[in-house]
Amino acid sequence: MSQALRATAGFSEKEFYLAEFRGRSLGVVLADAKPAQAGDAGVLRGVLDDLEGNATSCVLIGADRRRLAGVAGRGKVAVVDARDPRWVGAVWRGMQRARVVCLLAPGAASLAACVRRAAARLRLAKVVWLDAEGGLERPTGGRISHVDQAELAELVARDARRAERLGDIAAMLEDGLPSAAICAPSGLADELFTFAGSGTFFTREGYIEVRPLGLDEFDAGHDLIRRGVAEGYLVPRSEAALEEVITNAFGVFVERRYLAGIGALLPHAKENAGELGSLYTLTRFAGEGVGGHLVRYALDAARREGFAYVYACTTQPRVVGFFETNGFARVDPSRVPAEKWDGYPDERRAQVTCLRCDLA
Repeated sequence: MSQALRATAGFSEKEFYLAEFRGRSLGVVLADAKPAQAGDAGVLRGVLDDLEGNATSCVLIGADRRRLAGVAGRGKVAVVDARDPRWVGAVWRGMQRARVVCLLAPGAASLAACVRRAAARLRLAKVVWLDAEGGLERPTGGRISHVDQAELAELVARDARRAERLGDIAAMLEDGLPSAAICAPSGLADELFTFAGSGTFFTREGYIEVRPLGLDEFDAGHDLIRRGVAEGYLVPRSEAALEEVITNAFGVFVERRYLAGIGALLPHAKENAGELGSLYTLTRFAGEGVGGHLVRYALDAARREGFAYVYACTTQPRVVGFFETNGFARVDPSRVPAEKWDGYPDERRAQVTCLRCDLA
């Protein structure tokens, strides 16, 4: 097996995010007076242990000294009073003993200002607000997974009940904080260490970049493919076929960093055509239109290669509609390269719909 696929058995989303956080500093805000559930303090301590073992520094910010100490759970963890003129140096000194430091706000009313000051002065990479209500919900139901700065301004105007908290996050992003999140205490591990998250994730921009995957991103891309196979969206592939996919894979990235979807343009030289295969996107970034970005990238690449057409196959009616919206038309299986069906599962072939986009 190639080095690029070395983590077929062992790669996890958690490892992907731990690698991203390694050597950086995060802020975790205890926004409620007490944990939403009795076991939340243990959950939070587990996350802090994971971060500390990963060489990730964490500033735990709150207005309740007892709760901060209960979550930190270690005698060696420093509690720094945010009113101390030397609080920045005290945080640094505390990090010499443990990678977790508690920053105590003078009171609940001043917590948001304390968090904003800490995020800007310490140049935190991310701030997560722990809120018993969890992330934001759509008026029609369902979680709002990702919000960029422009959308956040609309939410501040629309959501009167949580406008103050959202305004605080908007201000921190404006100050330069790369990203923030709101989630329930029990969901912190999922929010930090999984693609789907558990709350609402905020970024400064909804900037989308589509490009070929690099070596450091192959494992994450392969994990998305495995998810697509497990969910029935993608066909299982042999090791050789999977390596071909990785060789031709490209991804869509939000904020240049967050892998939100993957696809591959697989060439058929004899037919002067290409297959758009292994197309899978994360629902967390659905509002960014990542699937459409992937299709447009593939079609542009196919035109540069001089392909006559690009085709795709799916067993999902919803995906058929997606491809039709993006310029593909249904065709008989005989109108795609015959080699597509070499070793293809008979049961899946009976269910598959073929689509084609002619480029000539």
